[in-house]
Amino acid sequence: MSLYADFAASLLAPEGACPVGLVTANGSDPAVRFAVYRNNVQSSLVDALADSYPVLVQLVGEVFFRAMALAYVRQAPPRTPLLVDYGGDFADFVEDFAPAASVPYLAAVARLERARVQAYHAADSHPLAADQLTAALAQPETLGDLRLSLHASVAVLSAPYALVSIWQAHHGDADFASLDPLQAEHALVLRSQWQVQVHAVGAGCASFVRALQQGQTLGLAAAAAATDPRFDLAASLALLLQAQVLCCEPSH
Repeated sequence: MSLYADFAASLLAPEGACPVGLVTANGSDPAVRFAVYRNNVQSSLVDALADSYPVLVQLVGEVFFRAMALAYVRQAPPRTPLLVDYGGDFADFVEDFAPAASVPYLAAVARLERARVQAYHAADSHPLAADQLTAALAQPETLGDLRLSLHASVAVLSAPYALVSIWQAHHGDADFASLDPLQAEHALVLRSQWQVQVHAVGAGCASFVRALQQGQTLGLAAAAAATDPRFDLAASLALLLQAQVLCCEPSH
């Protein structure tokens, strides 16, 4: 292993030895200096995770979260120099983290928080104007073949837990004590006018959005969502149009 690789690996080791060959300019013990540097690196990565997952911090408390995040840091080094990209698979780690098993919805909320971070940094695109959709809707003979693409910020998450209600409760928009965390919910995450929004949607709307993301025509997407008797095509389109996350593609 090269000096650089040894140095990088030692930075995330709990109590690894100081890499061979390190010296200090003032003659002080390099092991002591390296230990301080290693602690700062690990703390910075834990801080980055805390910034990306604030509701998780509230759910389990700062002490528990930082211990869990540190365990993740020591097994998952950053792959890019951008801290905003760090922790993309943190929810998977949380799901398998045995000490957190008593909070079964923790990973679902983590995925929601990650989707919000990704939505904020997603590439921008030109939205479909309301009159363009109106014109398309006025042609019923070709309506089923219409293809609508979605803004890169759009994400749909489904879980057997009340992930949206839990997230909203920790932002003062709902009462945590009165909600049932084991109630299944679907979340629609998007960025509208540079503001990230989280909407609780029905199963039909979630299926509809997923179908559009897969490139299916409006007709096929609506058919996929129709398995939910509560699905409202007009309301779903209105939500996406108002958020300015719809784009239009030519039919194939």
